[in-house]
Amino acid sequence: MRHINYAELSKTIASLTEGETDIVALMATIVCEVHHADDRFHWTGFYRVTEPDVLKIGPYQGGHGCLVIPFSRGVCGAAARTGAVQLVPNVHAFPDHIACASSTQSELVLPVFDTNGDVIAVFDLDSDFPDAFTEVDAYEMASLLSSVFAK
Repeated sequence: MRHINYAELSKTIASLTEGETDIVALMATIVCEVHHADDRFHWTGFYRVTEPDVLKIGPYQGGHGCLVIPFSRGVCGAAARTGAVQLVPNVHAFPDHIACASSTQSELVLPVFDTNGDVIAVFDLDSDFPDAFTEVDAYEMASLLSSVFAK
């Protein structure tokens, strides 16, 4: 089973995104690299803030995702609404979880901030394994996102 090497992943993403300013191109590159870096990641993608209190699906890898998620619902909505990382070991125990895929057992969702500190998206990692994500994953992913979007 493949496990993520955050130092290598960060170097790869920095190299691939150097000089790029298009947000969709950045998101697509990150999704591809992260999704294929670890066998725990079954759905990996961004939900972008497209209007007040609304997230719409952005670049992703895996099966179909939900097209629209309001800030008021689910794990992604909670991350966008609060600006806080959501580390959910069991999605079935999360109040108002939105099951975009019935196979999802655990989830890690990180808010994505721009240079002004505004939430512009959330980065959603879903796993078909229970309790798949750790505090280390949350910290490393937040650092990676910050290095690309908040510079």
